[in-house]
Amino acid sequence: MNSTTYTVIFPGEPHERLDKFLTTQFPDRSRSQIQRIIRDGLVLIDQKSIIKTGYLLDKSVSISITFPAPTPLDLEPENTPLDIIYEDDDVLVVNKPAGMVTHPAVGHQSGTLVHAALGHTPFLEGIGGKMRPGIVHRLDKNTSGVVIIAKNELAHNWLQRQFKSRNVNKTYLALVDKHPPTESGKIVAPIYRDRLNRKKMAIAPEGEGKNSVTIYHTLNKLGQFSLLEVRLLTGRTHQIRVHLSSIGSPITGDTVYGHSTPTMKLDRHFLHAKRLEIKLPGNQMMSTFEAKLPGDLQNIIDELSERRNNGF
Repeated sequence: MNSTTYTVIFPGEPHERLDKFLTTQFPDRSRSQIQRIIRDGLVLIDQKSIIKTGYLLDKSVSISITFPAPTPLDLEPENTPLDIIYEDDDVLVVNKPAGMVTHPAVGHQSGTLVHAALGHTPFLEGIGGKMRPGIVHRLDKNTSGVVIIAKNELAHNWLQRQFKSRNVNKTYLALVDKHPPTESGKIVAPIYRDRLNRKKMAIAPEGEGKNSVTIYHTLNKLGQFSLLEVRLLTGRTHQIRVHLSSIGSPITGDTVYGHSTPTMKLDRHFLHAKRLEIKLPGNQMMSTFEAKLPGDLQNIIDELSERRNNGF
């Protein structure tokens, strides 16, 4: 893919910052990307290079901007099979399996969803000047379910705005130990990083942490366990796990926020991103994507249902 140069005319009124004006002219590009391009000397005003992002446009001028070709990331595409729920030119929606990390990080330089997405679609238009898929939300390594990935900058910005404005509906299934204090409820409690264990999150004291809201509804009581449908109104790290633990019903199999010895024979916590409702790029109607409960979790539900039916 080659670099592309465009020319636009600033009319002269009203006066405006260069980066802001170019962002309105190229809505498929983020403001940070526009600013980076300006600082790299790829913007000319009347044939003169301008590298100040806040340069004030106060008269009619011709502006030339060059978008460089996306540069390859130092990531090897991996031929990992993906459970694809939906795909078009802008997005890829997958059912992420438990055990797969969403994004490369320290200790996870391979085997991630990003590596698999690159293997599935090796010639991406790219995000932020890089040939990479756009991750707009994540699931914990051991949480399965629906994840949407952007294939280009326009789609990435479109999806990201919805997540930031909380115009996305995310629904999870969680099996918890014991029964919540009420069959349905709303948990409103700020979350911050645990001061004693930086790998964990915790309920924050009043006046600290980030506002966090979780809504739950009991679908079924299965002996000493409850199957819940959970909706997130905010998207904090480990939010569902922390919130449900705080009301005395930790997620079954969660050895971090629940019991150190799982109450059921599980290799991971019982949390599954069941449904995602979001507007696809250029569409004002909500689209709904769902992922069935994976076999290991469905087997637990079947076992508990059988126990209950047999009077245990």
